[in-house]
Amino acid sequence: MSAPASESHVIRFRMFGGPEVLEHTTIRLPAPGPDEAQIRHTAIGLNFIDTYHRDGLYPLELPSGLGSEAAGVVQAVGARVTTCKPGDRVAYAGGPVGSYAEYRNYPAERLVPVPENVSDEQAAAVMLKGLTAWYLLRRSYVVQPGDSILLYAAAGGVGSIASQWAHALGARVIGIVSTEEKAALARSQGCDHIIMADHGDIAGAVRGLTGGAGVAAVYDSVGKDTFFTSLDCLRPHGTMVSFGNSSGAVEPFSPAELAKRHSLYVTRPILFDFVATREELLAASEKLFGRIADGSIRVRVAQSYALRDAALAHRDLEARRTTGSTVLVPR
Repeated sequence: MSAPASESHVIRFRMFGGPEVLEHTTIRLPAPGPDEAQIRHTAIGLNFIDTYHRDGLYPLELPSGLGSEAAGVVQAVGARVTTCKPGDRVAYAGGPVGSYAEYRNYPAERLVPVPENVSDEQAAAVMLKGLTAWYLLRRSYVVQPGDSILLYAAAGGVGSIASQWAHALGARVIGIVSTEEKAALARSQGCDHIIMADHGDIAGAVRGLTGGAGVAAVYDSVGKDTFFTSLDCLRPHGTMVSFGNSSGAVEPFSPAELAKRHSLYVTRPILFDFVATREELLAASEKLFGRIADGSIRVRVAQSYALRDAALAHRDLEARRTTGSTVLVPR
């Protein structure tokens, strides 16, 4: 059995703010608790929610670690752990935060085995974003063959996976992107139509592409700036899935806004509510890895940063200089 590590290089922050608040430091690491496994991270996923934690939009108790997704190798396990053993390749997505680390202790029942045909970087890049795509398309609104859907940030981490998955389900995917380079990428990943983010009338463009009908569902990760535009893109009884706040949190609104647009639905889902048990987590992960195995989803790790350069990675993410998935690598 491998001996547990006694210290770890980590990213911490002591105040909310911009990327400059992130500190690369070393902490003492206890042996894993009875129900924990200690993981040596080989790749760490970068996600927009990390910036929300860092800047205080989703406040954490300070000082705090950061990050909700990683892959690696089990280093040691606690006395009651039966779901994994030292040497196993595993991945995880979700809290508690703290994946921006060389080593960490994590609840063993929340770890998922990584199949042989999936690399550590792919697993770290796909767990949170891929499971998000799963609950968006298969739980928040169940996409049916022939549905038209609208997907914001179609060339981003979640968008790159969701567009491929939706295409495999037989949906007609309309993607919104910010540059021509991202437009080309989105088309290659299953988007049937592209609308540029700076288009003056996104709702009008969507109506034009759908013969005036509107889309069955909008998957909106932007938030405040696009909320009402997204509602205007929906067909009667359509579903608005708000799952991110890159422009800020959506402000309070009257339910009458849904009525006057023909009885719309709005949901604000979070991953944990769909994978609350280990059985649900393993079933969802199996669906995700199955899509990778059958070629429906190609995982594109487009950027890699050293863990110590997490602040630079955040700057590039927030400036929209990244495409696809990004990982941090302890080195």
